[in-house]
Amino acid sequence: MWLAPLLILLIIALFGYFYGLSLLAPVSADEQPPAIIEIPQNSTSGTVAAVLEEKGLIKNALVFRLYSRYKGWDSKIQTGEYQLAASMSTPEILKTLTSGNQVFYTFTIPEGYTVEQIAQLLEDEGFGKKEKFLQLSREGDDYQYPFLNQQSGTKYLLEGYLFPDTYKVTKQSTEQDIIYMMLERFMQELEKIDFESKAKQMNLNVHQAVTIAAMIEKEALSDKDRPLISGVIQNRLEKGMPLQIDATVLYALGKHKEMVLNKDLEVDSPYNTYQVSSLPPGPIASPGSASLKAAVEPEDSDYLYYVAKPDGSHAFSRTLTEHIRKAVKYQ
Repeated sequence: MWLAPLLILLIIALFGYFYGLSLLAPVSADEQPPAIIEIPQNSTSGTVAAVLEEKGLIKNALVFRLYSRYKGWDSKIQTGEYQLAASMSTPEILKTLTSGNQVFYTFTIPEGYTVEQIAQLLEDEGFGKKEKFLQLSREGDDYQYPFLNQQSGTKYLLEGYLFPDTYKVTKQSTEQDIIYMMLERFMQELEKIDFESKAKQMNLNVHQAVTIAAMIEKEALSDKDRPLISGVIQNRLEKGMPLQIDATVLYALGKHKEMVLNKDLEVDSPYNTYQVSSLPPGPIASPGSASLKAAVEPEDSDYLYYVAKPDGSHAFSRTLTEHIRKAVKYQ
């Protein structure tokens, strides 16, 4: 007589088990396009379950909550944006939400961009506020990088040190997060080319060498010209000659112009290399790999001048007379 009730209980238990499994299964057996779901900060498994059920991504919010609690995942759901689909099971969705495998967005910083251009680009693409980025770039945030302590009189502490590259960020990335990412990338590049030791061999610290690299970045379009331009800068510094680099004048003016006029050369600024016979206080832009390398590996020559040619390359000269002749020819 006791077998019948036991059998009924077993059937009920099996039914409950398989029904529970079915509620953990994907809403759709067919492949479905993913939806981007945002999990706000301090979300509970209950609020997450309600959102997922409303979006048609899980079958049952209560089962989601019970299963996440059973697995110990209810307190491990991470803030952020996630790509989820109705063809994912509840365990797969929970694994995604607890792994932090968020939706990433990319942005690219071109070589030669200034801090102000970077800040504007990031704001335009929705990755923070321009003014906050500029504030952090100007005042710093106790950045633990020795080369940032080698400067004084610069407009922005981080000018030249935000490495131009393509980056991946999440919607939760702050301006500070992005800055640290770019500084770390810059540090990696310095280490890759042994920048600091090569700069020392030239009697330069990192900041001075990066300042040279930034000028090379703004002057050269062709990679083959970069070491030659670097050599010209070194030669002029050794002779105590003003560098006379137009890009430094534009930086001092704070605006871009297609042509630098004679009156522009009179701007009163330590960045104006027509007025001073030394390096400017700091970098005028973010140099890329080729310019960083050229700054510490200048090509040995006796050139003191160069002029841009129509194709973007440069003609180099040893004397002012030769330089004037080439300037007339190419410009």
